[in-house]
Amino acid sequence: MPLSRRPLASLAALALVSAVTACTNAAVGDPVGAPVEQQKATSTKKAPAAAPPRDRIKLSVENGRQSAGTVIAGAGDAPYNYAPAVMVDNGKVRAWWCSQLSAAPPGGDDILYSEGPTVGGPFSTAVPVFSGSGGSFDAMHTCDPSLIKIGSVYYMYYTGASRDNHANGSSVGVASSKDGITWTREAGGQSIVAPAGDNIRENTYGAGQQSAIYLDGWVYLMFTDTTGLASHQNGAGQYVLRSKDPTFTKGVEALGKQGFKAVTSNNGPRTRSVVEAFSADWMWIEAASSFAIAHETDEGTTITFWNRDFTRHPFETVLIPGAWEEGPGLLRTPEGHAPADTRDPCGRVGLDVLRGTVEGPAGPTNISHFGLDAVGIKGCATATEVKALNGFAVPSPERTLDVVVGGNVMRFERRSVAEKFARGVLGTRPQGVDALKLAFTVPAGAPAVTNPSGQVGLLLDGKLWVVGSAEIATLNSSTITPVSAEQWARYERLPDLVRR
Repeated sequence: MPLSRRPLASLAALALVSAVTACTNAAVGDPVGAPVEQQKATSTKKAPAAAPPRDRIKLSVENGRQSAGTVIAGAGDAPYNYAPAVMVDNGKVRAWWCSQLSAAPPGGDDILYSEGPTVGGPFSTAVPVFSGSGGSFDAMHTCDPSLIKIGSVYYMYYTGASRDNHANGSSVGVASSKDGITWTREAGGQSIVAPAGDNIRENTYGAGQQSAIYLDGWVYLMFTDTTGLASHQNGAGQYVLRSKDPTFTKGVEALGKQGFKAVTSNNGPRTRSVVEAFSADWMWIEAASSFAIAHETDEGTTITFWNRDFTRHPFETVLIPGAWEEGPGLLRTPEGHAPADTRDPCGRVGLDVLRGTVEGPAGPTNISHFGLDAVGIKGCATATEVKALNGFAVPSPERTLDVVVGGNVMRFERRSVAEKFARGVLGTRPQGVDALKLAFTVPAGAPAVTNPSGQVGLLLDGKLWVVGSAEIATLNSSTITPVSAEQWARYERLPDLVRR
């Protein structure tokens, strides 16, 4: 919900437009404590040479892009459209955003859904998928969706309010779904984050405008709290909680001046803001071990970067220029990560946002696409960062090709087989690949077997690697021998390997 407007019965705040747009490009909260990269090692074992920590590297930008006009909008009598969550999921782009439809009671903000082939559309006709509960903290309004997927379950974090005159009543809720369409409220239908009440300001919005990332078993939740201690006098500020419980009912840690610390309440004092902004979104750039926070400034969407410990800005800010009124929503993976660039996943990251561009009679609307590529991230320097190369082939030390799969590498003797199996082939070998374990080698002519159902697998050191059809076996010059279902079942299996 926009903090500067109250369209119809929309969940909104009372800050002035000038207060919202005056946010600076600088992040709030100086780095505190020694960065992990600078801490002394306690082991006597000689470690491999590490790349120097990234520190305010200036990125170049290329391939600026912008849609010709509106790409997603509410159907029927939807008076406004803003605050989109955008996910690339199973080959399509899915979007959820804040609007209001009279066909979706009660009379307040609703969350709509649409999907399309690309972030630029065309998108399907919007449908309402989540509305006020009629009771509890979100009785009237549900807005500002942010989604992640953990396993087979989608979690949607949203802002709720029980009435228009909410007076710091905005709070954060969470719901779950198997398909992203039909939702069940979690945490007993109660809010999981409420205003801290550290400083009651003229802006009485409260807490909300959240964005979630799933990273190494943790859900990182960033959100606005106009009552937070570290917020600007106009209420702008972004705070971070994390938990391994996606409903944030246990094991919660809050980011403070000395890093993450366990807390007994999700609404404790907010002592550390990571950027001076409203309505921000963020994602994790795996190849560079960095958070990227998208927030609106005078000339467009600014991207502010933090390292994992929030102790260093690895890159200078990047600006996606153009008109805006509300947003933005970053194009992200289901985990809230940056999609890998298939041309240069270690050096380039695509920054694509959807954002409202027009202040209509009732509020911000006309969600359009803007984007560019940031180049020069110097990524894939560690075994952790090189996970961004999952499915990519790189040159091996033996003049063959290695394919990164699930934190290991497979070595292919025949290039044509590696190219068929991989999602892309890089011309150079990133530093971090050398830290990965060689899982197994695929020699040319390795024996292959097929079962009565037509499945095909290669036998590698007596273990079965199921490759599906005969195409890879044929490219590998492997002779395929039929075996019984019983024999097929007796083979020890190599792990299932996911390329994409």
